Amino acid sequence: MDIHDKARVQWACRRGMLELDVSIMPFFKYEYDTLSDSDKRVFVALLKSDDPDLFNWMMNHGEPADPELRRMVKLIQQRNRERGPVAM
Repeated sequence: MDIHDKARVQWACRRGMLELDVSIMPFFKYEYDTLSDSDKRVFVALLKSDDPDLFNWMMNHGEPADPELRRMVKLIQQRNRERGPVAM
C-alpha cells in the first residue's frame, strides 16, 4: 500500500472491532501526517496484522515480535493517551 495514498490507509484503519477503531482511527486522523515516511511504512505494516493480534497488542495483552511494530504500538498508545479521548 502506498503510504501517500491517505484514502487507502484510512480505509485500512477501519477494523471490525470498536476497540481498535477507537485507538487506530484517531491516531491516523491526528498523527499520520506528522509521521516520517519510515514510520508511515511501519504503521501501514501494522495495519496488515490480524484484528485479534492488534486488539491484544493495543490492550497490552502481548506485543508484536517485530521491534518496529512494537515501537509503533507503543507510539499509538502514547499519543492517544496524551491527546485524550476524541469523538469519532
